[in-house]
Amino acid sequence: MTFIIQQPVLEGRHVRLEPLSEDHVDGLFDIGQEQDDWAYLPTAAFSSREEATKWVQQALELARRELHYPYVLVEPASDTLMGSTRYLNVRHRDHALEIGYTWLGRDYQRTAVNTEAKYLLLSHAFETLGAYRVELKTDARNQRSQKAIERIGAQREGVLRRHMVVQDGYVRDSVMFSITDLDWPDVKKGLLGKLG
Repeated sequence: MTFIIQQPVLEGRHVRLEPLSEDHVDGLFDIGQEQDDWAYLPTAAFSSREEATKWVQQALELARRELHYPYVLVEPASDTLMGSTRYLNVRHRDHALEIGYTWLGRDYQRTAVNTEAKYLLLSHAFETLGAYRVELKTDARNQRSQKAIERIGAQREGVLRRHMVVQDGYVRDSVMFSITDLDWPDVKKGLLGKLG
């Protein structure tokens, strides 16, 4: 069985995931200026529209090379952009990928949006693409993110020491989590329970 990544629109009640395009620059800039929200991401928040444009163009170049598959998170009723996420680190032979680069605008944090976005991405990965493993990782300093990843049902696997150079040249440790196809039925049930 081949493991080919498709990137359709993924629809939920609280969020719609659409493939990223240059049309999204303004909406992402509008919600991506809070530095505290980006503190543990590899790059800093947007300080100008030009930075947002460059960020989108870099993501689209990675998509063109089939290395990343970036999405924007859209509020279904109003078509307002709420954030971004993506598939990355795809290992075709192993039927594995990572969900990452996830960030939400301040107004959408601690809502059902992230939970449903993860549910949609995980469902697509396991039930349509045929993934055996989905990975999620976060900065070891980011306790909130670690708790959020554990809350969706991912298993903590360990720490990758001095794993990535991030903002201001800081060399971070990354905490690695995973969900496998064997875990997915129970994780799915838990996520559906959280979403009501």
